[in-house]
Amino acid sequence: MSGIFGIVSKKNCASNLLYGTDYHSHMGTEYGGMAVLGKKFYRGIHNISKSQFKSRFFDEYKEMDGNFGIGVISDRDAQPLIIGSKFGTFAIVSAGLVENTNELAGELLAQGETFGEMSSGGINSVELIAKLINQGRTLIDGIEGLYDKISGSASILLMKEDGIYAARDRLGRTPLVVGERDGDYAIATETCSFLNLGFRIVKYLEPGEIIHIGKDGLEEKLQGNQTNQICSFLWIYTGYPASSYEGISVELVRERCGRLLARNDNVQADLVAGVPDSGVGHAIGYAMESGLPYRRPLVKYTPGYGRSYTPPAQEIRDLVATMKLLPVKEVIAGNRIVLCEDSIVRGTQLKKYTLKKLWEAGAKEIHVRPACPPLMFPCKFALSTRSLDELVARHAIRALEGFDKEDVSEYLDDRSDKYEKMVEWIGHMLDATTLRYLRINDMVEAIGLPRGKLCLHCWLGE
Repeated sequence: MSGIFGIVSKKNCASNLLYGTDYHSHMGTEYGGMAVLGKKFYRGIHNISKSQFKSRFFDEYKEMDGNFGIGVISDRDAQPLIIGSKFGTFAIVSAGLVENTNELAGELLAQGETFGEMSSGGINSVELIAKLINQGRTLIDGIEGLYDKISGSASILLMKEDGIYAARDRLGRTPLVVGERDGDYAIATETCSFLNLGFRIVKYLEPGEIIHIGKDGLEEKLQGNQTNQICSFLWIYTGYPASSYEGISVELVRERCGRLLARNDNVQADLVAGVPDSGVGHAIGYAMESGLPYRRPLVKYTPGYGRSYTPPAQEIRDLVATMKLLPVKEVIAGNRIVLCEDSIVRGTQLKKYTLKKLWEAGAKEIHVRPACPPLMFPCKFALSTRSLDELVARHAIRALEGFDKEDVSEYLDDRSDKYEKMVEWIGHMLDATTLRYLRINDMVEAIGLPRGKLCLHCWLGE
């Protein structure tokens, strides 16, 4: 999942744009980009897979001058793009995943369209989005038409001479939030980007809502709808602890997940720990509920190492997982540890690079407690889980059944014998003393939204 940030300011916005975009760095590892509109368009795009966003743009942003700006941390496509269109020249960024990119691009190519952004070896979905918008009678009509055609999700910021147009994905799977500061406006995926820049939240965009922010302020262009199905994984893992979605704090949800894990657990242990960083909030909640001390047997070497889950290449994920966590042997040796993790996707990193370090440092027992149910389906709406074959739960089912089972409904029921056998297999594969997942109803309770307003596809296929 990418992160996007935009700003409309009475002064040069470049500095605020730099830092506001940088506060989305946890949302992607491939490209970072900024565009500023003043007397002309200024744009920069850099590969950030081996360097931090700030360091790539710290000198470049000083050459940008204008009142409007958009930025992006992208998990896949190089962006922002600057497009010449019948609506005038505009810059555009997007967060989400257009699942039918190749199909739609093929239709446009058959109509005589061309695509220029092929540097990554395929169609740039942001360019596709821009071309689909350009087919509308008006800009707003074009954005509406975009959502009629795509499968997946896309929240967008589009900047032209009259300001920034912002559209939240029609089913609300990716968030957009507006902040205000002394007449300046910002719009972002992550509300944590507002805090140190002095913006206060004034509006969470509704699913499908389109707004315009210009020199005269904020104007609604298309009313949103109530069919919200926001990504639950934002609270469990993807989002930053200081952010909130739909007014619900990420950190507090993680604490509630940990509390519910502990409430339904009876394991005897000496301490609770979280796999840093995203497992920490869950572990704090577990410690609060259980009365066990929260300690840090693993610490993350933050400078230079990001998330091991988001890079697209397995060798990069393995390198980050190997290097970023450092064991504290004096805390580990001889202790029974409850280890809270946000989730288990493949399981290989947890086994090879986390639990292995704890066992080698002398842990007596390791009880793994993920803060969401087993991941059973690849994500269709963002670049998170990418295929069935990489999900450890599917490996467990294949091992138990002897073949790739299409109907896995029995394994989705956390009260069934097959579910218990699947969890037992995964725990054995991980070399954990015990493994117990947070159950789906508890996760929904921890988030606090009605079940029908949450996307639960990764766990239930819904």
